[in-house]
Parts: sequence; structure tokens; C-alpha cells
Amino acid sequence: MYVVIRKFHKMLSVAEVARRVESGIGQMMKRSPGFQGCYVFDAGNGAGGSITLFETQEAAMAANEKALVWIRASLIDLIEGEPDIMAGEVLATVVP
Repeated sequence: MYVVIRKFHKMLSVAEVARRVESGIGQMMKRSPGFQGCYVFDAGNGAGGSITLFETQEAAMAANEKALVWIRASLIDLIEGEPDIMAGEVLATVVP
């Protein structure tokens, strides 16, 4: 499994970003090969981000290009600046 984490330092409304992700890019990602899930989080003080999981790095990189285009087109009124992006192979999973 491969993870991509995006952190935005300045968002005008994390709740609105989450709503748009769910109804916009989230629907597109569902159809992407290797997509495992996407989680949007509120880090407080106008910061927030997303954690997205894929089966492989290749699937993540292919989806990443679509995501960046969508973010720039659909969230430009809610975010300031580019996100910090971290990505890597998942080495351990702990579930209930």
C-alpha cells in the first residue's frame, strides 16, 4: 500500500474543502485503479489536509496528477499556497 499526505497551512473553510472533496475529486478517485480511500482532516487554526491510500506507488502517482489539477481548479477560493506533500510505502498497518 502507498500513502499520499497533503497538508495545507491556510484554508478559509476546512469543512467546505471536505464537502467539495467528497462530492468532487472523491467521486473521480473512486474510479481510479488502486484507490483505497481518502480522508480529509482539520488540523485547527485554518490548517488541514488529506490522507489518500492506494494499492501501489504507480496508482498514487497517476491519481496525484488528476488531484493537483482538480485542487487548483476547484479549491482556489478556499486555500492559499501549495500544499506540503509527503508520500511513501506503508510499512505497517494496525486495525481493530
